[in-house]
Amino acid sequence: MNTYIFEFIGTAMLILIGNGIVANVVLKGTKGSDAGWTGISIAWGIAVFIGVFISADTSGAHLNPAVSIGLAVAGKFSWTLVPGYIIAQILGAMMGNLFVWFNYKKQYEATKDTDAILATFSTSPAIKSPFWNLVTEIIGTFALVFGVFYIASGSIGDNAVSLGSLDALPVALLVMGIGFGLGGPTGYAINPARDLGPRLLHAILPIKNKGNSNWGYAWIPTVGPIIGGVLAALLFMVIETIQ
Repeated sequence: MNTYIFEFIGTAMLILIGNGIVANVVLKGTKGSDAGWTGISIAWGIAVFIGVFISADTSGAHLNPAVSIGLAVAGKFSWTLVPGYIIAQILGAMMGNLFVWFNYKKQYEATKDTDAILATFSTSPAIKSPFWNLVTEIIGTFALVFGVFYIASGSIGDNAVSLGSLDALPVALLVMGIGFGLGGPTGYAINPARDLGPRLLHAILPIKNKGNSNWGYAWIPTVGPIIGGVLAALLFMVIETIQ
């Protein structure tokens, strides 16, 4: 049970800090509007560091269904634990974004831009192109999960892959690099729970001027990261067999 609880807590902290910086940048009436993409990318890296450091030694700090599924595909994580991890990650993401809403309540009330409000919960493409948006999410998540395999295992051939607290910094730097290098086209969800949980919360909360939750796009940051995670796992397995 502790593994699920810490997966929940770690994901909640990830979203609290990660989407907190987005709110600080895009909502009306904040003091962080000049932070821009640089601030967002750095803060998401810090958010990952915090989430991983908190939960690593208890749950393995997946914080992401794509990571859990990728590890299970590679035989490094039990499939029986995957559903519980995914539920904990989605609920944790919702809790983290709920506190973002509490923190910026007056700014949400002052903001009339529905796209800006949605951006503090979930991702959307800079240029709408479903196929290429999907490709972007696949590539970004592939880079994340493939990197996690090497960071967490230390070396190819280990029987288990689990993030420890000392892995928090390299994983954070990896996510920061993905943000700077690959994140522009879609906002780099690279995590189904990070997008789906907050999008559900956006649909539920009584937010003034919130508009719709853009469910037509929601499948891309859900399916794309899962595909990317599975591809990373398959490549890792191939490399393991030839080492």
